Amino acid sequence: MEILYFNSLDSTQIYLKDKIKSLQLQEPIAILAKEQLSGLGSRDNSWNSRSGDLFLSFAVALKSLPKDLHLSSSSIYFSFLMKKVLFKYNTNIWLKWPNDLYIEEKKVGGVITSVVDNILICGIGVNIINHNDDLGFLDIDLTPQDISKLYLEEVEKFPTRKQIFSDYKIEFEKSRKYYTNINGSYISLERSILQEDGSLLLDGKKVYSLR
Repeated sequence: MEILYFNSLDSTQIYLKDKIKSLQLQEPIAILAKEQLSGLGSRDNSWNSRSGDLFLSFAVALKSLPKDLHLSSSSIYFSFLMKKVLFKYNTNIWLKWPNDLYIEEKKVGGVITSVVDNILICGIGVNIINHNDDLGFLDIDLTPQDISKLYLEEVEKFPTRKQIFSDYKIEFEKSRKYYTNINGSYISLERSILQEDGSLLLDGKKVYSLR
């Protein structure tokens, strides 16, 4: 997959989405910026962006995705792929349901997905270096360019949903002591049941990540 590099962008995801909509770029394509000025997080929150960290977005055709992948759980799929890549360099990294990357108790990154026509756009932000604040960071000897290339190589293999979620089932247990935001309410994951498609069974109701 081709990667376009930029020194600075407001948001790699917004830039890519706009270029896809205007037909100036075609999938598969990735955007990597050294710096983001107005990064996006889940539920339209901002993502704290600092120079030297990973700011990556990519676009792939929906028809390229595994046939068994539910779109509403695509953020889990792509988050766990990133976790697997980074785990080789920092074994403390894990994925909190549905799309937050953690080092022990501190969030270090996240993934959000959206669909434009028949194209899925995925944005990823990961804190790589220590900026002397309370945020977590990876502390590994890889550049954002290195990580992006390794990650996109895994993405393009498009492992099945079954392959990803069978591995994630075990890791999901770490999420039980946390809460997640569902329709504006924070819900405990303590008694939730992870389903085969990445959704949760909460109080008898099936809930997707919707991120």
